[in-house]
Amino acid sequence: MLRSQLDHVIGQVLDANPDTSDIFFVAGKPLQAEVHGKLTDVELDPGLGALSPNQTESCAFCMMGRNQRVYDDLVQHGSCDLSYELLGRARFRVNIFSQRGSLSIVMRQLSTDVPTFEKLGLPGIFEEMALEKFGLILVTGSTGSGKSTTLAALIDSINAQFPVHILTLEDPVEFVHPHKMGTVNQREMGQDFDSFASGLRAALRQAPKVILVGEIRDNETIEIAMQAAETGHLVLGTLHTSDTGQTINRIIGMFEPSEEHLVRQRLGESVKFVVSQRLCPKEGGGRVAAFEILRNNLRIKDIIVNGETPEKTFYNVLETSETFGMMTFDQCLARLFEEGKISEDTATVYASDKSALMQRLDRIKTLRGDQVTDISGLEIDNDYGKE
Repeated sequence: MLRSQLDHVIGQVLDANPDTSDIFFVAGKPLQAEVHGKLTDVELDPGLGALSPNQTESCAFCMMGRNQRVYDDLVQHGSCDLSYELLGRARFRVNIFSQRGSLSIVMRQLSTDVPTFEKLGLPGIFEEMALEKFGLILVTGSTGSGKSTTLAALIDSINAQFPVHILTLEDPVEFVHPHKMGTVNQREMGQDFDSFASGLRAALRQAPKVILVGEIRDNETIEIAMQAAETGHLVLGTLHTSDTGQTINRIIGMFEPSEEHLVRQRLGESVKFVVSQRLCPKEGGGRVAAFEILRNNLRIKDIIVNGETPEKTFYNVLETSETFGMMTFDQCLARLFEEGKISEDTATVYASDKSALMQRLDRIKTLRGDQVTDISGLEIDNDYGKE
């Protein structure tokens, strides 16, 4: 397939669904677009019908072009990552992978505008994160939960306020940051460095004040990230974890048991914030982010260093520390429900502790005057005990 033909196909997808977040090329299925979390078939002109393995392979090779690295990754690891640009219109993060003898492609559309705190509606504590001068700030969540978008807004805030050197290590570069008060250098894995660990090690010799690590995948990367945080750098990174407590435990679990005590102490000193997020369906269409936010203080540091107990857990501390800007997912979901942004069903699906959340939602509904229970029609049996 020619590049012009592929661009025409992608352009039709965007014309039909302007809010497309992902485009899927899968053998045996028509071309599909994900819009607000739901997959829909895309009607093309001329129609392609269900894609054949040859068609998906042709599209994949067109996107890969002459980049030998991505061919090597595909052969050696079964998948590869690259970026693709529809000139003047859209940029994509692309993953090509093999499945059942054919190639499949997932294209994630990247925003051309760098997001801001105001645009994303992030909690006010993010403004305080942007003021940090050193330490470790982690943003976690599942794939597609908006981690990169949140970090881009944080980088933009720092870039707008301080004359510092900001260095990003990404796979691939998603948001292109213009130079503002800060100077921004953005490096892409495969083109500018070969692994996050090596790129981060090199970054320490490139005089940055702020370092963004696109993904912390192994103990070598987190080891260098902690070293950078300990030596006066502000390090921002992402992990694939479901909540803030699991993030701390996942990092500790990356190391040998003999190293655990030292790692706990180092984390207790270097971690400033951990943010976990989940994207939820929004009432009226679209999606809205729910956050869990951990901020290091004496109570949090004690749990990081000594571990959780039945009486002392990350969840319990977050739940009782709203005055410090912390929150659990359940508190955030209850707030979104109270503001009418999500439904009760959505809140319970994305909750960490469903029973605790239901109690919060019942209190909100009681204050509104809404019906809390479905039980009705009960009557007192006045004849009970009479003979």
